[in-house]
Amino acid sequence: MDCTLRDGGYYNDWDFSHVLMQRYLDAVAAAGVNIVEMGFRFVKTGGFKGPCAFTTDNFLRSVVIPKNLDVAVMLNAGDLFLGKGVIETLEDLFTAPAAESPVDIVRFACHAREFRASLPAAAWLHERGYRVGFNIMQITGQTHEEIVALAAEAQKHPIEVLYFADSMGSMSPAQTTRIIGWIKEGWSGPVGVHTHDNMGLALSNTLAAIDAGATWVDSTVTGMGRGPGNARTEELALELAPARGGVVTELLDLVLQDFGPMKERYGWGTNPFYYLSGKHSIHPTYIQEMLADQRFNTSDMLSVLDHLRQAGGKKFDSSVLSNARTMGNGQHSAGTWKPEEIIAGRPVLILGNGRSVQKHQAEIERFVAKLKPVVLGLNAKDGINSDLIDMRIACHPMRLLADADLHALNDKPLITPVALLQDSVRDKLAEKPLLNYGLNAAPGQFEPHETDCIIPARLVAAYALAVAVAGRASHIYMAGFDGFTSADPRNHEMRDLLALCLAGDGIPPVTSITRTRYSILPTHSVYGLTR
Repeated sequence: MDCTLRDGGYYNDWDFSHVLMQRYLDAVAAAGVNIVEMGFRFVKTGGFKGPCAFTTDNFLRSVVIPKNLDVAVMLNAGDLFLGKGVIETLEDLFTAPAAESPVDIVRFACHAREFRASLPAAAWLHERGYRVGFNIMQITGQTHEEIVALAAEAQKHPIEVLYFADSMGSMSPAQTTRIIGWIKEGWSGPVGVHTHDNMGLALSNTLAAIDAGATWVDSTVTGMGRGPGNARTEELALELAPARGGVVTELLDLVLQDFGPMKERYGWGTNPFYYLSGKHSIHPTYIQEMLADQRFNTSDMLSVLDHLRQAGGKKFDSSVLSNARTMGNGQHSAGTWKPEEIIAGRPVLILGNGRSVQKHQAEIERFVAKLKPVVLGLNAKDGINSDLIDMRIACHPMRLLADADLHALNDKPLITPVALLQDSVRDKLAEKPLLNYGLNAAPGQFEPHETDCIIPARLVAAYALAVAVAGRASHIYMAGFDGFTSADPRNHEMRDLLALCLAGDGIPPVTSITRTRYSILPTHSVYGLTR
């Protein structure tokens, strides 16, 4: 089964052109595919989605289905319980019997918790001539006993194929083989597998499933599918060609001319972030969403993944990502350390993470040797000789979570709001000298105080500026605040932050000594300052 138009729709809102769909259908038919899953039948209609989100009979009649292809559609089992009830929902979605519909097969995407309540749908569809499959998602979250019980329950109903999905892309070929064996303990019918490519094992797991007795397997052209995607149809067709035949010339042309450029545009396929999501059983949509959001840099993504690794991320929750950038806002932390104890009227250099720090490292080090500022390194990155950094500074929970081991190994004091540290971070930093400068986050406010501050969000740049101001720095120098492109939302976020901070009372002169896109920030070349 090829499910490109269904699974790939997560990237283009199921809005494939008719020309592309026709080329695709002809190509997969020639390559030996038996079934095409043309799309979903979603119940909810909010927000624009293309035709493959609803895959109506009228739409299916508008394309020419090659005679050797059966047509499948997928229904999320959870949609059966949105209000009307199972049978009433099916009556709305399947108004004609199979003999009068282009659809041959209905496959349900079903969590284990929904499985038993969804089974009446199988009988209703079967009575109307449809072939029925169930695809149990997140199978790795089930025990041996639970899988056998689910399979035995399926045996009692008119289900043609029992599929399982490696939803997190975390399985190995050995695990795939083992789960097929467990399913067969309670189920005597055909077994199918849907693999994800987080760890680059989708094809290997699919071939292992065939060796273990699976007779239904699916894939997508170039692996196009949610998150890292799936087993690639063109590779699976080549692997199976000796046994099953098929001509892949049209399919490979389709890859080069159509799906290859789409992949460049949308960016599906595995990468180190998807690999980590598979390794730690984290829902791949977290990665897909962060990759599409320019505000998440590499460190942010690693921080979120580390948080989800510990907190659990099998179920996607969009609020986790929105909270990731504002986590801790609204929490208050009293401090005990006074920045003035160390800064006391000296200049301060705040080292950001921009590439300009490394590019001009030697000159920045000469600047430090000449002016002898108090050097604050943001988070755990060095940029210059670590011996020249006086203190580290960090305040965001997820970044602290990701960098805790690095901070523990570093002997420099860490400025941080100690009361807001998670227990796991606090444990790792038990031997670390911590300078407890308190933090309250409140939009639109920048107020440095003697032992704590109010800043607009838990962004380390704002926290570092507050420390420098509270320490009564004679001058605040900044390096590595390169900025982003004008279209990048992070650029606007930092610009607004700097505008707020620089407008406060009692702010000493602030100067960037490396190139910056933040026009509000006065700039002088580090090379001129070291003459």
